[in-house]
Amino acid sequence: MSELPASIAVVEIVSPGGPEALQPARRPMPQPGADEVLIQVAAAGVNRPDVLQRLGRYPPPPGASDIPGLEVAGKVVRVGSRVREWSPGDRVCALLAGGGYAEYAVAPAAQCLPVPGNLSLEEAAVLPETVFTVYYNVFERSCLRPGQWLLVHGGSSGIGVTAIVLGKAYGAAVIVTAGSAEKCAACRALGADVAINYKQEDFVAATVSATAGKGADVILDMVGGEYVPRDIAAAASDGRIAIIATLGGRKAELDLAQLMVKRLTIGGSTLRAQSLASKGRIGAGLRREIWPLIGSKSLRLPIHATFPLAEAARAHALMESGAHIGKIALRV
Repeated sequence: MSELPASIAVVEIVSPGGPEALQPARRPMPQPGADEVLIQVAAAGVNRPDVLQRLGRYPPPPGASDIPGLEVAGKVVRVGSRVREWSPGDRVCALLAGGGYAEYAVAPAAQCLPVPGNLSLEEAAVLPETVFTVYYNVFERSCLRPGQWLLVHGGSSGIGVTAIVLGKAYGAAVIVTAGSAEKCAACRALGADVAINYKQEDFVAATVSATAGKGADVILDMVGGEYVPRDIAAAASDGRIAIIATLGGRKAELDLAQLMVKRLTIGGSTLRAQSLASKGRIGAGLRREIWPLIGSKSLRLPIHATFPLAEAARAHALMESGAHIGKIALRV
């Protein structure tokens, strides 16, 4: 094995603030622990939590790198003493707790997945964060089944397009909300059965109509706030509502009678703060249940734009503009 450099190029957050807070820098080469691998990063995904971290609203968990970036793809170059599944040279994509905006990154071995043979490293890099999130909340916790109705808010976001692609591959009917005719058309092109422009239509009435009065069996909500009581109204009996972000506010007023009459389940989760064991278990489920779908159906998440690593600030500005449809990537 060739000698690795002592220092690497990264993008760090110099202080909480706007996209300009992201600055190129150099850091010492990270070293993998006993249960970790060192990845030479080819590409990294950009996600909403990265923006929140840059703003000072989503600090990394204890022990995690302060460098942003929660998903990467590349080649394994070193493995820890207890790692048996991966070897130098393996192509992997990985979920990180931080450190992805860099030439090299350390990842827990249990949070690595093989790059599907039909995908490029750039395409694989934008999978882990959103696929882990959607699988955990929609399939594992909310128990979506083939033939059921899935309602996804923010259908053109990274999470949204992932939910469309996986939901359809799994045999569900998918309804999405989005904020423009262009975004609704893009969601339908990805397979969404119904796309609701929430600026022009009431998503509750549109969902009830689309499902012939039944409502959605599973609702994936990244808005929160005033959307939650509307989710309850749009849900089917025995429906499940998964709240994964609070872009619309952290508080909601609920009609508990509706909740009881419909026998609804409302759950919430974040991914980054979960234990290594929990994320490893989610990764094992993904590899067992979702990875075969990605391989057999040649599933890809749309990448709206790719920027060089040193231009991460431009990637963040695009994400905050809301103009993107799908994922945003950094090329290392």
